[in-house]
Amino acid sequence: MNDYGPTSPHETLPARPVSSATSGPPVAGSSGGAGAAPPPAPASSPDSSASVTMAKQARRPGVRRLLSNRRSGRVVAAALMCAVIGLSAGCAASSSATAASPSATATSSSATSGHPAPRGSAGGFGSGGGGSNARSGPAAGGAAGTVDSVSTSGFTLSTATGQKVTVNEASSTTYQNGTSSTSASAITTGESVLVLGTTNGTTITATQVIVQPTGSGGSATSSAAGVVPFQRGAAAVSKSVGQIPNYTEGQGTIVSGTTADKATEAALAAYPGGVVDRVVLVSGGVFVVHTIGVQWPHHVFVNQDFKVVGAN
Repeated sequence: MNDYGPTSPHETLPARPVSSATSGPPVAGSSGGAGAAPPPAPASSPDSSASVTMAKQARRPGVRRLLSNRRSGRVVAAALMCAVIGLSAGCAASSSATAASPSATATSSSATSGHPAPRGSAGGFGSGGGGSNARSGPAAGGAAGTVDSVSTSGFTLSTATGQKVTVNEASSTTYQNGTSSTSASAITTGESVLVLGTTNGTTITATQVIVQPTGSGGSATSSAAGVVPFQRGAAAVSKSVGQIPNYTEGQGTIVSGTTADKATEAALAAYPGGVVDRVVLVSGGVFVVHTIGVQWPHHVFVNQDFKVVGAN
């Protein structure tokens, strides 16, 4: 038999080697490993679970920062709103306090004079009125009383109701004793005088000083005329006597010069005790002589003949 003859049936062939590429663990009940399916992959691995956990933890600080920023914004906004409200309230209170001040000044002026302050003076109501400037500043007027003291620049006097008046003299001031001319030396303590000039409150810049008989226009005359002295806190006196013209306070035209002097002298002779701070011509040709420093009268009405016709 040569080496190339058919194999004898009795010869045993060697076992077929198994490829390592298809090898795998044997499956129970199978005859071999060639057709066995690989085992299923696990649902999740430890590595993938750890990655998800780390991602969640990484996102949390960002969320916390966002919430913190939002809270801080709300706090800042609330603080700013409170500051604005507080500032507005403070400004309103300051305005209210500033708005109340002029009324207090006007009250003070009224209390010291016994009559509301004239328009145009401190604490008054401004200049003008329903008519002309019947409530403007210093105007022609005067006062009568007894000299209290004398100085080089003037003197002081007290009216029949006790009102103190300061008289300022000037080089143009004239002096008269009765019907005769005199000098400033005639003005001595205790003399009864009538002062005519420009009145500003209870200060008069004299244009003329007239020495009068002793005791003229004194307290007895004042009381007989019904003049009510000024008393702080006393109730206003509402009384009218004689003829009262139809007029409105603040209307009319302020007069000066000889006309004002004659009306002032007539009013103080009939109702001594007050200080005349202006003379106003109203409709009908009646002069309203306005007085301060007394409770009553505040107005003395004088006709064109310079006769007193009424008071209120």
